[in-house]
Amino acid sequence: MLKIIFTEDFIRIILAAVSVMAFVGANGLVLVYMERKLAGHIQRRPGPYEVGWHGLLQPFADAGKLVGKQLLMPDGADALLYWLAPLVSFLWVLVLFIPIPFSPALTAYDMDLGLVLILAFAGINLLALCMAGWGSNNKWSLLGAARAVAQSVAYEIPLLLAVLAVAFASGSLNLSTVVQYQGVWPWQWNVIIQPLAFVVYFICAVAETNRAPFDLPEAESELTAGFHTEYSGMAFGLFFLAEYANMIVVCALATALFLGGWKGPLSSGVWWFLAKMYLLLFVMIWIRWTYPRVRFDQLLNINWKWLLPISLANLMATALFVKIF
Repeated sequence: MLKIIFTEDFIRIILAAVSVMAFVGANGLVLVYMERKLAGHIQRRPGPYEVGWHGLLQPFADAGKLVGKQLLMPDGADALLYWLAPLVSFLWVLVLFIPIPFSPALTAYDMDLGLVLILAFAGINLLALCMAGWGSNNKWSLLGAARAVAQSVAYEIPLLLAVLAVAFASGSLNLSTVVQYQGVWPWQWNVIIQPLAFVVYFICAVAETNRAPFDLPEAESELTAGFHTEYSGMAFGLFFLAEYANMIVVCALATALFLGGWKGPLSSGVWWFLAKMYLLLFVMIWIRWTYPRVRFDQLLNINWKWLLPISLANLMATALFVKIF
């Protein structure tokens, strides 16, 4: 019985899950510092400067503050939904890293339907936001959850169509195969072959991760933080970490789909994958501190009037091209 359970694949997935948790935790610290520093310099401020050299220890101070805060639940809240929401939001993100190929030898589990797995499990975070909004017994949290549902349902469609265009062109839903389909030089990558799909994907990725200018579900000026208004301490910290983990996932997926993955001129390796991934993360943070938040009607109009028709036309053109040539 033990031999059946503890197979090589099972042990590999467990080790991968532990490694992913360490990777997400370390990147959470890096991205907190990166976001604060970039925000400061974009707005002509130094950013964190006092805790450690140039504020290098500030993320550790923030983490210590979150751990030390008392966990409180508002009166009238649904205890099960309230406490389960941050756990669901964070833990399921770890599954999304399993099929991502950081290099030919650094993939948790190489599967033929890796893209399907990511697209299927990515929607679980939306369920967590609904649980948080409903379980908090707070009208601002409920409004934030309702906004998150409308936003996610809308932007998932063009994102899926953009990903399908790349899958049609490469003839596979396996991310490693998609990377192999691309060459080592930038003009051989899908970002050049499928520029419309890349633009649609990246805009939808920003919206799906609730990042500004599409951060309507947690707009501080309107909803006082939205779905996580009533959360503090590490319960809020898990939502915070899940957002950064989702950012890493969408940027890693974009790297594999559009930027040649681990491939690069003259050499290939995991450093190429990480460099491209962090470049996209830099752009996401740059966008946040550059553009103002859009209105909710503008958010939906961008999707239904522009992104959806563009992604549909691009998918049809790709399918026609593949069929003919």
